[in-house]
Amino acid sequence: MDVVVIGAGQAGLSAAYFLQRAGLDHVVLDADAGPGGAWRHRWPTLRMATVHGIHDLPGMPFAEPDPTKPANEVLPAYFADFERRNGIDVHRPVKVEAVRDQGGLLEVETDHGVWLTRALVNATGTWTRPFWPHYPGQDTFQGRQLHSSQYRGPEEFAGKHVIVVGGGTSAVQQLLEIAGTATTTWVTRREPVFRDEPFTPAVGRAAVALVEERVRAGLPPRSVVSVTGLSLTPAVEQALEDKTLDRKPMFARITEHGVVWPDGTEQRADVILWATGFRAALDHLAPLGLRGPGGGIALEGTRVVGDPRVHLVGYGPSASTVGATRAGRAAAKEIKALLTRELVA
Repeated sequence: MDVVVIGAGQAGLSAAYFLQRAGLDHVVLDADAGPGGAWRHRWPTLRMATVHGIHDLPGMPFAEPDPTKPANEVLPAYFADFERRNGIDVHRPVKVEAVRDQGGLLEVETDHGVWLTRALVNATGTWTRPFWPHYPGQDTFQGRQLHSSQYRGPEEFAGKHVIVVGGGTSAVQQLLEIAGTATTTWVTRREPVFRDEPFTPAVGRAAVALVEERVRAGLPPRSVVSVTGLSLTPAVEQALEDKTLDRKPMFARITEHGVVWPDGTEQRADVILWATGFRAALDHLAPLGLRGPGGGIALEGTRVVGDPRVHLVGYGPSASTVGATRAGRAAAKEIKALLTRELVA
């Protein structure tokens, strides 16, 4: 192949669209059983009314949805329609196990065989790599611990006390749901910052630029929300006012029955919900040795500095929906130029 695209979320589909328009022979491999990327796995009670703005896939406007519809139904249906309309043939479920350098080509090893390619677009996102921090006494806790990626709705926590750990959007959304059926404690490492001004394109560009600085330097990317802050929606404003969102600093250790802060204050709990984010799913690229001393992969735009055949989209500055579409276009353009130079040479 000219190009193998790994992942069929927003970034992968955008890349496939622009590769198609560039006339490059490509294949899209996706580990999921159907369209939708990470949206397939969002919790069932997440409704479109509370989903942050979704940027259009290229050439196909996202129609204003029914706000009461589940996000894990609406977005996969939109992605599926995009695949059909544009004739994007996604091979799924195909799990990529390793990518290796093979005599100037890249060898993409999967559970369904091997592809050889001249260039690679990696769009595997983060959903498959939930991050679990470790705290003293964590193994002794007799209640339930789960990651936000495993959350399926508030009903299972009725009558319990739930400690929600994390300062991101998922933490806030899930805590507000759980607070309707259970008592809660909200814990974050840093004081959360709420943004009450509209999320304009200028705000988005500024946030992406800050994330891009780290990626260009070869450092692990921070999330865009860590730069922009949390949206101060009417529901969040009400929760801050009535103390449903009453943030406490991180506890020092976990006990059999709860958590303890450095001053000895203890909170008993039945559940600890770790809404602590994700890391980039890049283990299959390890044989290429792309990571630098800073722990990240240095990029120039979407191109890996150490290997111009490899582009990362939906990573770092392109992890947002608007960034993913832009990154797909940029990757296709650079790959077209690279392969054209090779042919001329």
